[in-house]
Amino acid sequence: MVKKALITGVTGQDGSYLAEFLLEQGYEVIGMVRRTSLLNYQRIKHIQDRITLVSGDLLDQASMIDILREYRPQEVYNLAAQSFVPTSWKQPVLTGEFTALGVTRVLEAIRFVDPSIKFYQASSSEMFGKVQEVPQSEKTPFYPRSPYGVAKVYGHWITVNYRESYDMFAVSGILFNHESPRRGLEFSTRKVSHGVAMIKLGMADELRMGNLESERDWGYAGDYVRAMWMMLQDEKPDTYVVATGTTHPVRELCDVAFAHVGLDYRDYVVQDPAFMRPAEVDQLIGDASKAKAVLGWEPTVSFEGLVRMMVDADLDMLQRNCGA
Repeated sequence: MVKKALITGVTGQDGSYLAEFLLEQGYEVIGMVRRTSLLNYQRIKHIQDRITLVSGDLLDQASMIDILREYRPQEVYNLAAQSFVPTSWKQPVLTGEFTALGVTRVLEAIRFVDPSIKFYQASSSEMFGKVQEVPQSEKTPFYPRSPYGVAKVYGHWITVNYRESYDMFAVSGILFNHESPRRGLEFSTRKVSHGVAMIKLGMADELRMGNLESERDWGYAGDYVRAMWMMLQDEKPDTYVVATGTTHPVRELCDVAFAHVGLDYRDYVVQDPAFMRPAEVDQLIGDASKAKAVLGWEPTVSFEGLVRMMVDADLDMLQRNCGA
């Protein structure tokens, strides 16, 4: 019998990589998309004819119930959220509706339709915020520093609550920063890789950034979606940190990216107060020893390899677009 999986947020970075991975495992993939005036299927266009796209919304629990009833998936991966941290200060209520209460709506729909469905919640290292210990593990207390981080804490704990209250197979993956060429341009890693490509090709002469000393544990999104799937294949549901265990400042990200094309970042990067957060998260570094020991998960792409991959992809994209 072919397994079915429902992915909310299938058109995002993680959703597209997860859909690819599940197709490789022989799954039938159902991707939930919101009805908007602008439909962006760019990240999944190469597999769009192999997945079933259905209309649904985390703000509308009835739509979730209808999808579960019609398609009867064995696994649900909740990747949909308002996931850009700076926007969460400008739209904190909407962020809470999607990123916090949206999780409850999915869990309630599962409990109502079929409590045996396995559920994955995409939690975030932003929940640690003002870190209480280094590195951060599953036992580290949360101290979120943004409305997004606060909303993710709610989504995490409501997942744990449903697991313990209703004996549901509900897992929470606390994923540290994971990037790829499919990352949105508003995120710092892609902003850097795209900016480097623009400067190298003579299409820009500077890159304006925020806090260059902020440190993150950056990994490759393709590695992290594999961890999501592995969590749902284990014998019992649990919470796992997924990270590389190494941290790098934004300044190093810029250095590696510019050096890859033979440039010195100090000649082009301008620190702009407009891109500073109201409350900064200074350092995040994850301890994924539990995921490695229990699930057998390991990252395969290094930080330097990831940065070079992203710069090369942006160079290729811009050159193709110019040629067109």
